[in-house]
Amino acid sequence: MRLWGRATAVRRRMLCLWLLLLGFALVTLALSDLFNRDRRDHIRDKPGPPRRPLQRIPSPPDLELIVESRDPALELGVDVAPLKSLQEDELLFVPSMQGTKSAPQKKGSYKVLMPGTNKGTSVPGTQRHGEMGKAVRLHLGGLERDMELAAVQKYGFNEVVSERISLHRRLPETRHPECFGEQYSESLPSASVVICFHDEAWSTLLRTVHSVLDTAPKQYLQEVLLVDDLSQHGHLKTVLSEYVSHLDGVRLIRSTRRLGAGGCRSLGAARAVGEVLVFMDSHCECQKGWLEPLLERVAQDRTTVVSPIVDVIDWQTFRYNATQWPVRGVFDWRLDFYWESNPQLEDKDPEMAVRPARSPALGGEVVAIDRHFFQSVGAYDPGMLLWGAEHIELSIRVWSCGGSMEVVPCSRVAHLNRHHLPYHFPDEDLLQRNKIRIAAIWMDAYKKIFYRRDTLAHFIRQSESPNITERLRLKRSLGCRNFHWFLTTVYPQLYVPQDRPALSGEVAQTHNTHSSVMDTADCDVIFCLSEAVQRWHRRQQMLSLFHVCFLCAQLEKILDYLDERILPNGSPS
Repeated sequence: MRLWGRATAVRRRMLCLWLLLLGFALVTLALSDLFNRDRRDHIRDKPGPPRRPLQRIPSPPDLELIVESRDPALELGVDVAPLKSLQEDELLFVPSMQGTKSAPQKKGSYKVLMPGTNKGTSVPGTQRHGEMGKAVRLHLGGLERDMELAAVQKYGFNEVVSERISLHRRLPETRHPECFGEQYSESLPSASVVICFHDEAWSTLLRTVHSVLDTAPKQYLQEVLLVDDLSQHGHLKTVLSEYVSHLDGVRLIRSTRRLGAGGCRSLGAARAVGEVLVFMDSHCECQKGWLEPLLERVAQDRTTVVSPIVDVIDWQTFRYNATQWPVRGVFDWRLDFYWESNPQLEDKDPEMAVRPARSPALGGEVVAIDRHFFQSVGAYDPGMLLWGAEHIELSIRVWSCGGSMEVVPCSRVAHLNRHHLPYHFPDEDLLQRNKIRIAAIWMDAYKKIFYRRDTLAHFIRQSESPNITERLRLKRSLGCRNFHWFLTTVYPQLYVPQDRPALSGEVAQTHNTHSSVMDTADCDVIFCLSEAVQRWHRRQQMLSLFHVCFLCAQLEKILDYLDERILPNGSPS
């Protein structure tokens, strides 16, 4: 009993000691917090830099619209990933403008470049790379070379070279001398330039915008609409909103769903206020005087859709390459578009060099169309998937439904041709599905030729059918002509294969490793690459049908000879 009572007393003393220590700790924490609070209040009242010198810039509400748009891809069963959230260091910040020094940038952040301050390349004359359209060759090595290759893989062109070229670079004069004597009406319609982009490089996008602003007369340029088709790259988020807020006459529209080329342009058209819509790719450069000839032609005939001569910017060196006039846009039986020399204008009066020329089709690089006619003819087909052949569909529809298409030679805009398409689509057969839709709506009985040329589209068509009810209703309401009329009136040069028992495919000499084409008395041999798609050209009687390449004096004779005599290694027709 005595030992038990002694142990109890010891435990009581230990408990009291622990309670005293706990009370002392609480009092110490309270006093420390009170002292630190007074010190923080004292420091806060003193003038000095804020705790976080970098802050996010709010998007100007009058310059940026978040547009809830219907996504045709989702309606057609294509699963498009939603907008992913960005990590903190992937967002774009700008230094606070409250007279404080900006803190060093942390790794992974971006520097906001205001108009006229991007590495010295936005100020005309401060950087000579690529001036007058000259090629830029950097000869980089080591880590810089790796960065260059990574940029090519990411964008499909040498973005490292592009960053070294001024956003206001000067271009060589490539217009025909007769163009300088052209007089245009003083009451031309106003224009809204719609530039759609998806994950475009900063330098090429802003060079396109500044090229339009620098060359288009202010009295005709109503606005420039930048339409963001759900870009994921960080530099196209907050920093672009801030940059655009410093540009007069430029508005930024953002879509919350991936719309694709046609849907994005239709969204911009719905927001535009100009009388003429000019759809332009996000990697173009404009020549002086490019806009007035387009507006003049549309003003003369509101049902005419026009395009400039599209010059080419090299993807590697950004060299400006002028396209030789006359040219026109055409397509083949695979519904692939390309530019070709215009045989109807060769060796004609030099005055023809300044007159607009009819074109069976126009590319999607730069197209000008009356806003009301664009809406009345059905805009871009909302049933077309994200990318591919939307300009072919529009071309056939415009011609068939009462309009026309022309190339205006006194207007020139250069387009950057990518090395490869950098985008990844959820469905690798998007292009074929779009072509199937075109064939079903517009090609009538001639669509069987398309399916013979594109076997993948043929097999897809066997398992599924596009919903074309609305477009067929539009076709009837507009009184559109059939495809036979298009072939006989608009594009009679498109050779219609004879409906006879035969095969089709590549014609080649088996003993030649370069796969040169069969020689005849009427043709010379031109080498064809086994994988490259050779286009159809008519300059100097050169015939180039995909892998079949001839220099021909008698086109019809050769085509008949191929149908009747050649044993190919291709697929059944």
